[in-house]
Amino acid sequence: MKRLSFSLQLLLGLVAGVALGFAARTWDLTWLTETLTRVGQIFVQLLKLAVPPLVFTAVLVSVANLRNVSGAARLAAKTLFWFLATGLIAVVVGIALGLVIHPGQGVTLDTGAAKAPENAGTWLDFVTGIVPTNIVTAFTELNVLQIVFLGAVLGAAALAVGEKAEPFLVLARSVLELVQKALWWVIRLAPIGTAGLIGKAVSTYGWDLLAPLAKFSAGVYIGCFIVLLVVYPALLAVWGKVSPVAFFRNAWPAIELAFVSRSSVGTLPLTQRVTIERNGVDRDYAAFAVPFGATTKMDGCASVYPALAAIFVAQVFGVQLGVGDYLLIAFVSVVGSAATAGLTGATVMLTLTLSTLGLPLEGVGLLLAIDPILDMIRTATNVAGQMVVPVLVARSEGRLDTAVFNAPPQSLDDAPAPRVPQPAAA
Repeated sequence: MKRLSFSLQLLLGLVAGVALGFAARTWDLTWLTETLTRVGQIFVQLLKLAVPPLVFTAVLVSVANLRNVSGAARLAAKTLFWFLATGLIAVVVGIALGLVIHPGQGVTLDTGAAKAPENAGTWLDFVTGIVPTNIVTAFTELNVLQIVFLGAVLGAAALAVGEKAEPFLVLARSVLELVQKALWWVIRLAPIGTAGLIGKAVSTYGWDLLAPLAKFSAGVYIGCFIVLLVVYPALLAVWGKVSPVAFFRNAWPAIELAFVSRSSVGTLPLTQRVTIERNGVDRDYAAFAVPFGATTKMDGCASVYPALAAIFVAQVFGVQLGVGDYLLIAFVSVVGSAATAGLTGATVMLTLTLSTLGLPLEGVGLLLAIDPILDMIRTATNVAGQMVVPVLVARSEGRLDTAVFNAPPQSLDDAPAPRVPQPAAA
């Protein structure tokens, strides 16, 4: 009997999760809700467990092998440009949508009961989010951007040292292969993890929670869908000159997992594999772009959401925003997204935006109750953008295998064959 494809297994897990979550909520089955919650938590923990060694060794080995990659500086510059450009487009979508739907008008909430978050995002987080104060805590606290920084620095050092660093690089390559193998065992559990994660969301959060903030919630979903289904396809078709349909067909497993897991970091291993094996992006370049994007490329959390949320908070508290304020929202969203690295992305990004605009931080408390529901579409948008940019850059640099991109999606049922970059011949 033919085994179901991995993508279909994910979809069945999603359907099963919705059904189980609905049953748990309808008949108040506390034991079922707790079971779904535990299953989802264990799956995400397993994914995150593999992220530090995967990111560290992948970046380190790739940097050390830059001798095999021409135009590395140009690749980095183009990647950063597209991160900023797509982030700017996304925040413009959020602002425009906010001005059209007026998400905070007519909303009556007890603003006196709202509390400001204990930890607000600051511009200092931008620096501290990149450079670790302690090597150990960068790994124990799963600060992916700091791990990328450490891997890049050690890789560059190995590149500068040359032949003497080869034993260290041999070890790093071996660790990378081991992590990739172990990681596949975890990814194979994704359908079960999907059922737990989405089931818990359906069981715990319902329409009663969304009703008072229905317009704002709909705005976030509509804004993310505009970015996902209009902006990204247009960029892929016009600048990338590739099929948007083929891209989403290839990228669907990672987008779906991002939606239910609500974690760009947790989805990173699958995102990287899909980017390389299905979208045909050069492996060495993807080792830079995907981990970096998982911490800084947040079109949902850092662009669409804070723009709409800032307008919502201003309207609820009766604060009039001007053109300068909207320009400031765009600036904070585009430049400040890296300040969310290693932190609770959307919440910190929102506090950073509100504090910069001088809006009441108590507004964050009004939105925390529905944040898990909004975070699903935000994270799916984030991860899609983390795959779109590498495709655009790789295409422009001749590092996109169009035969792989346009071919029927490669099966994800089998473990990936390790193809760790090897050093150039002496």
